[in-house]
Amino acid sequence: MTTNLHTEKIPAGRGWLALSPLIVFLCLYLATSLIINDFYAVPITVAFLISSIYAVTISIGRPMGERVEEFSRGAGEPNILVMIWIFILAGAFAASAKAIGSIESTVNLCLQFLPSQWVPAGLFLGACFISLAIGTSVGTVVALVPVAAGIADVTDTSLGFMVAIVVGGAFFGDNLSFISDTTIAATRTQGCDMRDKFMANIRVVIPAALVVLAIYIICGLEGNFEALEVGEVDYAKILPYIIVLVGALAGINVQVVLVLGLLTVLGVALGTHSANVLEWFGSMGQGIAGMGDLIAVTLLAGGMLELIRINGGISYLLQALTRHVHGRRGAAFSIAALVSVANVCTANNTIAIITVGKIANDISRRYGLDPKRVASILDTFSCVMQGIIPYGAQLLMAGSLASISPLSIIGYLYYPMVLALTAIIGIAVRK
Repeated sequence: MTTNLHTEKIPAGRGWLALSPLIVFLCLYLATSLIINDFYAVPITVAFLISSIYAVTISIGRPMGERVEEFSRGAGEPNILVMIWIFILAGAFAASAKAIGSIESTVNLCLQFLPSQWVPAGLFLGACFISLAIGTSVGTVVALVPVAAGIADVTDTSLGFMVAIVVGGAFFGDNLSFISDTTIAATRTQGCDMRDKFMANIRVVIPAALVVLAIYIICGLEGNFEALEVGEVDYAKILPYIIVLVGALAGINVQVVLVLGLLTVLGVALGTHSANVLEWFGSMGQGIAGMGDLIAVTLLAGGMLELIRINGGISYLLQALTRHVHGRRGAAFSIAALVSVANVCTANNTIAIITVGKIANDISRRYGLDPKRVASILDTFSCVMQGIIPYGAQLLMAGSLASISPLSIIGYLYYPMVLALTAIIGIAVRK
């Protein structure tokens, strides 16, 4: 696929027409919400439904049945289906754990050991450590967003702010971890060693993390965390989260980890008389039902983005962005722009890296860029974009688990924003 993207010449008219479904979605969902200052006025499912219908309609030159089949292939892509299984299990686990009181006990435990003013900073550091260890931002979001939501509730703090702390920390590890799929994709496409890419990465990541940590320390001092009243801790009810975290840290498949978490919830529920089997079933059903919108959005986005790709939208963008590259600095910025735009169009940072990997490799060879530097740029900017698009899996998952709009989280995503700034500065000051 990448080779075709690199060689096929797409006329501007055809390219913009292919991209127009994404523009329709952004106008319907993002622009409308910002203009009327209501993030719930246009449901994201409706925005994706309308833009998906539009995408099928403008895909002229093929019978309607073939267009719908192409859309369905994109929606049923294996990576998307795997993500949906994770959503289902995560919804069941989160709801059943909440039903037996696991969130309350976990929040109270955290508040017992953290100085009150260190709650935001401590949550950020915890998310950074977990994501670095397990190499997945989605897994970190699943494990920590319920805890963040619980802390927001008992401290009367903005829910979007607390959830954004977890999402930011989740992308810290997604960007740096040796076992992250983005790290693997970036190093393989550029033919460099993971350790070399890691060393290149920390030059921009660590300054960003330190700045954001300082922000959260200040937020903790200015907040009302010192007025916290710590409730009772039932240690047995914390066990489901411990099982999930330990399983993830051990590198066990995330679906297996969530199933183990569900079984642990049942065991704790029966052992503490918090719920019986039928109540456990009921809470799981509610959790799965709560993921309905997220699943619908994932399917619609997959189908729409596949039609954009087939119609030449991504090819046109790559072609346009590589047209005027001059010098090493310009080459580095073009690679950053390429992977950023690809991420907006695919809503998946790993796929974005794979999509532009060969082109980035060609540019780096032509202009003499170090492969480890290119791998770092690819990984960093894909994570930045994935961390701020409201239809990415991480923000959708976080919003679903916290029962808020993804748009209400974006304004508090300090880490991706600061990381983007340090990454841009890193390119600008280096020849």
